[in-house]
Amino acid sequence: MDIDLLAKMIKEVVMDHDAVTLPGMGSFVAELVPASFTDRGYTILPPYRRLFFSPKQGEDHLLLDLYVRSNPDLPEADAARILEEFIAEMKEVLKVRKTLVLTGLGRLRATRENHFFFVADEDLDIYPAGFGLQPISLKTHEETPEEVAAAVSNLADMLEAEPEGDPSSPAAPQDDKGAAHPPEPVAEPEPVQEEAPDQVGHDEAVVESVPEPVAEPEPVAEPEPVAEPEPEPAPAPKKKRSHKGWKVFGRIILWLLILAVLAAVAVAVVGRLAPEWLDTFLYSPEELEILHS
Repeated sequence: MDIDLLAKMIKEVVMDHDAVTLPGMGSFVAELVPASFTDRGYTILPPYRRLFFSPKQGEDHLLLDLYVRSNPDLPEADAARILEEFIAEMKEVLKVRKTLVLTGLGRLRATRENHFFFVADEDLDIYPAGFGLQPISLKTHEETPEEVAAAVSNLADMLEAEPEGDPSSPAAPQDDKGAAHPPEPVAEPEPVQEEAPDQVGHDEAVVESVPEPVAEPEPVAEPEPVAEPEPEPAPAPKKKRSHKGWKVFGRIILWLLILAVLAAVAVAVVGRLAPEWLDTFLYSPEELEILHS
């Protein structure tokens, strides 16, 4: 047996089981990691299985069973003895060299106090159910300062431009507040009834037969001094509030848009200079722990 064969056997067992025991040394444990965020929270990583080494020994014989199936002519007792002796020798070599390469898995290392830990390869794939899953990027297009300035300038031009009315259409009357009212309907003249000729003649005859009363001469009154009429005050011109109201409203909208753009730029700058501080407002402590892991 050699180290490459042992690494191949460990990987084959881990593909179907959550743990495999190395007698007298410890266990390799495969743990399912759910989907998580990375790249400052702009990328979603798919779920995967993480492989690590634990000094605790399990009670399984999966590695021995695989070795016996691979060597059917070898008795099980001899296979167990060969496996235990090889692992014990590997353990002593690891204490001296501090690093052992397990081809296709990663590196098994030892600290100064001879505590063993495992560093998996970056391309290690022991999760067949996750085949085809790809990271999803949540990044959007980042506008340059020139694009932001051009957008603000266009909005300012649109808000400053006054609406042009149709010169051919008559202006609707407005009240004191500048609100337009529809024109009042013009009353149609009532039809004049023509009198019958005989009736007209009868009325004229009655009028001619009645003698007109003689009016007595009225006493002549002295002319009173005519008072000059006081000039009426000219009506104050109505202020055109419609255009002024539109201008004030447009300026308010423009300032709100400028403040929104400045806030977005400030958030982007803070996100680049202090992403950890900004993440404390965007994510919960559990999500921050996942991000930092």
